[in-house]
Amino acid sequence: MNARQLREAARSAEAAADAARAETLSRFRAVAVETKSDGTPVTEADRAAERVIRATLRAAFPDFGILGEEFGEEGSGERPYWVVDPIDGTLAFSRGIPLFTTLIALVEDGEPILGLIDCPTLDERYLGWRGGGCRRNGVPTRVSQEADLARSIVSHGDPLYFDRCGKREGFERMAHSIPRLRGYTDAFGHAQVLSGGVGAMVDFDLHPWDAAATQILVPEAGGRCDTLPGPGRKVGLVLGSPALVEQLLELLG
Repeated sequence: MNARQLREAARSAEAAADAARAETLSRFRAVAVETKSDGTPVTEADRAAERVIRATLRAAFPDFGILGEEFGEEGSGERPYWVVDPIDGTLAFSRGIPLFTTLIALVEDGEPILGLIDCPTLDERYLGWRGGGCRRNGVPTRVSQEADLARSIVSHGDPLYFDRCGKREGFERMAHSIPRLRGYTDAFGHAQVLSGGVGAMVDFDLHPWDAAATQILVPEAGGRCDTLPGPGRKVGLVLGSPALVEQLLELLG
C-alpha cells in the first residue's frame, strides 16, 4: 500500500475505534462477565465492539480480510487484512479497572504496516503507519532513549507467561537487576512505552491481535520491538528504548 492508501486506512481505523469506544464505555462497570472455553473472560462489550469495528472496516475496505479475537478469521488469500482486539485487557475491563485498550492493525505480506492503540477511558489514542511516524492524539510521540536499566521503569506481563515460555530464569534475573520493574500489563503497558514514560517492556504469550499494532507503532516511534517465537501462533515482544531492549534480551537469555 502507498502513503495515500495508508492514510485512508488510518482514517478508517480511527472511525472503527470511535465506534468501539461507544460500545465499551457505555458498558464499562455495567456488564456481565462470561468465561470462554480457554478460561479467559469475555463480555458483551467485547463482542459488540468487534462487530462495529468489523462493520466499519468492511465498509471502507470490502476486499480486505479481518482476523479478530472474538469472531475469528474472515476472508483469506494474499490481500491485506485487519487484525482486531476489541478489548485488550478484558480482565481489567471486567473488574472495573480503566486500563483496557482497543487494538487495530493492518497487515500486508505478513508484516504489520499500520497500528492503533486506543485507550478509551484516558481519551488517548496512538496511531502510526509505515513511514508515517507515531502520534498520540495527533501529536508525534517517541519512545524513551534511556540506556540505563537502573534509571528506567521497565514493565512486564503476567509472570506466569514467562513460565509458559520457558523464561522463568530470565524473569528472575530481571527482578534482581532492575530496581523499577513494574507490571503495567497488556497493551496499556505498550502505550506507556510509546509515550516514553516506561522505558521498555517484556510481554509474552501474545496472540496476533495482541501484538500486531505494537509491532509497527514502536519502530515508528523510534524504538525497537523484537518478536520472540512462542507456542502456536503466539509470540513474545521486547519493546522500547533500543539500548534497553538489547540489555533485556541478554537478561532473558
